[in-house]
Amino acid sequence: MRRTDHGEDHGPVRYGPPLPGDGLPVLPELSAVLAAAAGRTDAQPVGGAPALLEAACGYWTRRGLPCVPDRVAAGPGAPALLLALTAALAGDGADVLVPRPCPAWWAPYARLLGRPVFHVPTPAESGGVPDPYALLETVRRVRAEGGDPRLLVLSVADDPTAAVAPPELLHETVEAAVAEGLHLVSDETWRDTLHDPHGTVLLSPAEMWPDEVTVVTDLAGALLPAGWPAAVARFPATGSGRQLHARVLDILTALGARIPAPLAAVAGYALDEPPPVAERREATVRLHARVAAAAHSAVVAAGAFARPPQAGRHLYADLGPLREPLAAQGVGDAQELEDLLTVRLGMPAPGGHRFGDDLGALRVRLATGPLLGGTDEERRESLTSPAPLELPHVQRALISLRSAFDDLRDDAQRWEPPR
Repeated sequence: MRRTDHGEDHGPVRYGPPLPGDGLPVLPELSAVLAAAAGRTDAQPVGGAPALLEAACGYWTRRGLPCVPDRVAAGPGAPALLLALTAALAGDGADVLVPRPCPAWWAPYARLLGRPVFHVPTPAESGGVPDPYALLETVRRVRAEGGDPRLLVLSVADDPTAAVAPPELLHETVEAAVAEGLHLVSDETWRDTLHDPHGTVLLSPAEMWPDEVTVVTDLAGALLPAGWPAAVARFPATGSGRQLHARVLDILTALGARIPAPLAAVAGYALDEPPPVAERREATVRLHARVAAAAHSAVVAAGAFARPPQAGRHLYADLGPLREPLAAQGVGDAQELEDLLTVRLGMPAPGGHRFGDDLGALRVRLATGPLLGGTDEERRESLTSPAPLELPHVQRALISLRSAFDDLRDDAQRWEPPR
């Protein structure tokens, strides 16, 4: 049974790739709320003040996940909440299951607590949701080795793959996980960034099995700038859900993990989704969907594999077909590919190994934020333009991306044997 080893070199955690930012100037209305609350010196309650929790309940209720404030907790970013949840659910000797690949920040929190992390393969079309049969086999083998798998973390709209899990596959996986006694944590940070919201069906595991699923949403996904840490968690409305909520609050208290009062005010405002916030979110999603589609075309035209991105501000590319010419340039694994593309593209290109993927697989996550322009003025123009791909600065960025991948394609063609 292969396990992610504690000593395996996935790169230092502190240098791990952050969430892909939107690359845009801060919404003025958010800045105004933050400025108005800047003079507040009161400490927020651990888990969030009533106004923030009410706003979180409204947010989830509008998405078909009704809840009440005493089943919600807020924290300074999803990592703090996931650490508390992992400690509460698996800190007493249990094992943690995650998809392969998965967000770079998931596994380190289990390792920090000394808990083994087992990666479960995912089908190409499902992104952050493991294959149900692979999940059952992993659980069986872990238990056969004396382990105690108890927690499965998954995401229906995924980082790093930008895929949205089909409902039928999600249902099979959730059903298998619950049958094996696993509690699920559903990271739904990217659920509001669907590139085709009318053509893509997104369901939360909490809609399917509400008593066994805790939902976590980082507001950096669609509502707040990436550097303003705020997240909320929704717990099951059961006795065990009440106990889990209380335990998480205990852990957040021990960590001193409170959202500062000014930022809590902004988070509550954003969760209410007033027109300025909703309009900015929709415009941002449209922009990144267009740029991601153009970037995907450039990557695929060069001979790499990449599924069309369905959500988020990124895409996940597999350069396995270009392995021979890359090897001639000293690239034999994901870390070396990351180093090469980061230099060639002039922007971060974290390798798949940072997301729990095999080091030997030539995969990278490419973010779309750096393609929107080099100044706030250019990025603002990208957001407001009816044809952002025709703007000179966006064209230059896409040409640079296309050129870098075309060079790899041309190298590959030179390596092809004569017919």
